[in-house]
Parts: sequence; C-alpha cells; structure tokens
Amino acid sequence: MNTFQDRERAFEAKFAHDAEMQFKAVARRNRLLGLWAAALMNKSAEETAVYASEIVAADMTHPDDTDMINKLVADLGDRADETTIRAQMAVLLLEAKEQILSET
Repeated sequence: MNTFQDRERAFEAKFAHDAEMQFKAVARRNRLLGLWAAALMNKSAEETAVYASEIVAADMTHPDDTDMINKLVADLGDRADETTIRAQMAVLLLEAKEQILSET
C-alpha cells in the first residue's frame, strides 16, 4: 500500500469519526435542550424525561432544527422566545461536545 492510499483512508476515517461525533453532540444537545425547557415548564421528573425524548424526536424529521424550534416556541409560550432558544442551543452544543470528549 502506498502513502497516498494510507492518507486517503486516514482522511476518510477522520471524516467518518467527525460526522459521528457531530451527530452524537447534536442528539445530546437536543436532550439537554429538552431538559432545560422542561425545567422552565416545571415538569415532574417523569414528564421531563418524556419531554426530552419528544424534543430529540422532533429534530429527527428534518435535517435542520426548524421542527424542534417550532415545538419549543409553541410549548414554552412566553417563557422563552426563538432567540433565547437558539442561544441556549449554542450553549448546550458546546456543553454536549465537552461531555462527549470527557467520556472518551
């Protein structure tokens, strides 16, 4: 095997790893976002777990965050607007990535 093939395989492996890590980070961010929103709505522990799962599922229907954000805006009402939700999403994505990196 030559050097170019080795490099190509290494780049492909890195790309696959990075894509998997991003997927995991977004899924974890969505769960954390669901927990955050549930806390704003004063849900019980059981309701919080269910709600976090609903938020994760809401993001699975489209490749962008539109469905999930629309659900959160509707559910949260005057507790948080879209700008606040998007800001929280950014914070929680960083937190999710840190959590994943600390687990490896």
